[in-house]
Amino acid sequence: MHLHKFEKIWLVFGMASLVLFLLIIGFAAFWKGTHPQSHIETIDPQNVEAHEAFKPENLGLREVADGKYTVNIVASAFNYDFGTDADGKAVKKIRVPKGSTVLFQITTKDVVHGFQVAGTNVNMMVEPGHVSRLETVMKNTGEFTVVCNEYCGVGHHQMFATVEVYE
Repeated sequence: MHLHKFEKIWLVFGMASLVLFLLIIGFAAFWKGTHPQSHIETIDPQNVEAHEAFKPENLGLREVADGKYTVNIVASAFNYDFGTDADGKAVKKIRVPKGSTVLFQITTKDVVHGFQVAGTNVNMMVEPGHVSRLETVMKNTGEFTVVCNEYCGVGHHQMFATVEVYE
């Protein structure tokens, strides 16, 4: 069987592309720590406050051990609910020390939302009826914008918050 030189070129190009894509996926999975959720916990989207983590007094940043934090968030129409501060104002910024381990736990009451902390490996899809979790180590200092990267309606562009990592 004889292959034309252009067929050989396309075969080599196709196999090289496949190898490159597999290397990129391997790099993302093993070096960068990108992985799918290990388990999915379900929740009643009409009554998220019944879940211990999403009661109004448990929303926001909590230190659970030395250098370990949990952030509980409820997403809803064009808003991330991180709870309220002592004055009763909505929290739109959380602060964590550099090198700390942070577990983000988030659910939604209404439609599919995204949760991405730009500049980090935190990126989740948030679906009604499910609790999304992702644990990460905050290695770099700075202010990182939290954005919704799943179109959720006309006010989608107003859905943001901030995570500040300090020394």
